[in-house]
Amino acid sequence: MNEEGLLVADDRLVTLAYELRFDNGEVFERSEDKEPLQFIQGQGHIIPGLENALYGMCIDEEKEIVVIPSEGYGEYDQEDLGVMPREAFPDDLVLKEGMGLRLRTGESDEAFTAYVSQLNDDEVILDFNHPLAGTTLYFKVRILEIGNADPRELE
Repeated sequence: MNEEGLLVADDRLVTLAYELRFDNGEVFERSEDKEPLQFIQGQGHIIPGLENALYGMCIDEEKEIVVIPSEGYGEYDQEDLGVMPREAFPDDLVLKEGMGLRLRTGESDEAFTAYVSQLNDDEVILDFNHPLAGTTLYFKVRILEIGNADPRELE
């Protein structure tokens, strides 16, 4: 156990170094290329499969974690596509396949992300699945810090 006696548990502020790979070994993302991941454990700030595997870890502990799609970004849903007329987009917006777009629902004005799946002359096919949906994720993690979350952060 670390010197403070803190383990990863609900409502603890956790700082995590990580590397994320796919089945084929390709590195998708790593914290050394940007900032370490910091989150409050047990609040759903990270995908469930990763969050659940971190419980009980201590500072400097390393672990390899496999997250199946249902515990990550979900299964890929072939039905979760939509078609919009190309004229619905601003003329100055250069659309590219794979591009993420922040959209809003008409009724509740809730924001969500869709990805350009296909471009045709008069329509745009949007994919509402997360880009990592249906993908098994391979994490290598190391706990850098564990602290108590500020009560304001827990609200």
